[in-house]
Amino acid sequence: MAQSLSQLYVHIVFHINLNNPVKIPEPLQPDLYAYLATICKNHESPSILVGGTSDHVHILCRLSKNIAASKLLEELKTDSSKWIKSRAEEFSGRLNRFSWQKGYGIFSVSASQAATVKEYIAKQKEHHKKISFKGEYLLLLKKYNIEYDENYLWN
Repeated sequence: MAQSLSQLYVHIVFHINLNNPVKIPEPLQPDLYAYLATICKNHESPSILVGGTSDHVHILCRLSKNIAASKLLEELKTDSSKWIKSRAEEFSGRLNRFSWQKGYGIFSVSASQAATVKEYIAKQKEHHKKISFKGEYLLLLKKYNIEYDENYLWN
């Protein structure tokens, strides 16, 4: 076969640095999600939906065959952190100390479940009226059978 083809849907989750919690202001969130979608597109990993709340983001995208997941995450977190800090003056300077957690979660999604994950991301604000981010993240790790050490989970 001469062509290299792939269709890898992934659900990415990462949160703010909880040791130095600088929340994402609600007025900034739509622009941040658009910015993250652009980073995905620039790395041939088009986003299906980006959403979240003031302390974390979810991204559903089709991961390019030309980039490692860890490299895409590095680009997403590094570039968006710089972008958020560049908007600090609009928010009384408090975003100058913004940072993301060191780690992330990335979960494979079958094509048949992509619409379900998209709907889940679209309802984040409503969802988090009932469950905290930590509770949600632990449920995701359990759902995907991911082993973890809680001593390092929130760094």
